[in-house]
Parts: sequence; C-alpha cells; structure tokens
Amino acid sequence: MTGKGVRAASGPYAAVIFDMDGVIVDTELVWESVRVEFARRHGRSWGREDHPLVAQRSTREWADSTRSRLGLDLPVELIERAIIEGVVDRLHRDGAPPIDGAVAAVQRVAESYPIALASSAHPQVIAATLAACGLDGTFDAVVSADEVGRGKPHPDVFLEAARRLGAAPERCVVIEDSLNGILAARAAGMVAVLVPNASMPPYAGAEEAATFILDRLEMLDVDRLAEVARPGGAR
Repeated sequence: MTGKGVRAASGPYAAVIFDMDGVIVDTELVWESVRVEFARRHGRSWGREDHPLVAQRSTREWADSTRSRLGLDLPVELIERAIIEGVVDRLHRDGAPPIDGAVAAVQRVAESYPIALASSAHPQVIAATLAACGLDGTFDAVVSADEVGRGKPHPDVFLEAARRLGAAPERCVVIEDSLNGILAARAAGMVAVLVPNASMPPYAGAEEAATFILDRLEMLDVDRLAEVARPGGAR
C-alpha cells in the first residue's frame, strides 16, 4: 500500500513513521467492543485483561490467540473475518474516534517530511480508518503487519516502511502508543517516541524503552524533538 510521492528531508531525521490505533485515532476501544460482542455470540467472555493477547499482533497472530483463549472449535479464518468485518462496519457507521489534534499533527508533519503508516491492523481496517478520519492518500507508504513476516514487537513492519520510503532506519522517527510498538521501533534501530493513549495506557516498561515521550501528538515538532519531548529511559 502506497500513498503520494516521497519528498526528501533535511536535518538529522529522514522520515516519520506513525502507528495508527491509539496514536492517530482512538480505535482500540472499537476493537475491544467488537471482540466482546464476538465472544458473547459464542457463549464466551472477553475482558480488558485479555488485551495483551491481541495487542499489536498481526491478524493471524491475534486470531490464533483469540481462538485459543476462547476455546473455540472454529477455523481461524472465520474468526479473522468476523472481527475485521465488525470493526470495518463500526468505522463506516460511526467514523473513527478522534484523538484531539492528531490528524492535524500528521498533516502538518507531512508537509515537511516523508511519512509512513505502520500498523498491526488488517489492510481493510487501515483503509476504512484513514478514509474515516480524512487521511486517505496522506501517507507516502502504508504498511500492515499482515504484509510482513512478524508483528510487533518484531521490527519487520517498521523496516518495511523505511524501505518503501527509501530512508535509513536510524534516521526514522517512530510514533507509538504501546510497549510492543516501542520495542519494535527500537529493534529496528529507530528513534522511538511514545505518545501514551489515555483510553488504553501502555504497559509498564514503555517509558523506559522509549527514546522520547510526548504527552500529546499535537506537540510533535520533528525538527525540535529533543526540546519538545521528555527523554525516555532508552537514550
């Protein structure tokens, strides 16, 4: 999945790579609601304590975990399809839950830097989300973890995003809200910026693993990153 033509960037950073769920839009609760309803239809329960089983995983990874956790004798493909279709239907019906200032921040960064989206979500969900929040066509590259070998915390999705942008990994800034995402960015050799999500806060260790921490995405100034962000534990 690709977007517009890539522009060259000057300065210490060559490109910015954004996660989607929890960074640009507050869709983590949409996913959770769909999973709760899916479990209920099959006589099971799903709670927030189950979130680590599916967080930042590729589609096949979270579908396998869901099947095992719920003890369902169903093809994993059926589980994938039911949950993905449920999320896409919600996005089409209700739109993408906004995070204050996030869409404007992405658009502002896109004026000066090549940008990519690197998400664990299925390509259908990514497309529906970007259309719903008005960012369709904004990114120079769009990569789903389903297109690469492994999901986060492995670095594959970020390395593929950098490859498509033609940017050296060490000159890429990654914007993430989760521990697994931050670990994936660090494993890729990239600058890992944590923007904690209020609805679904990151697990313990995220701040220590991050290079920088921003309270809100709208604060992002790539040229002055060390000035506007707090240092994380990994410097």
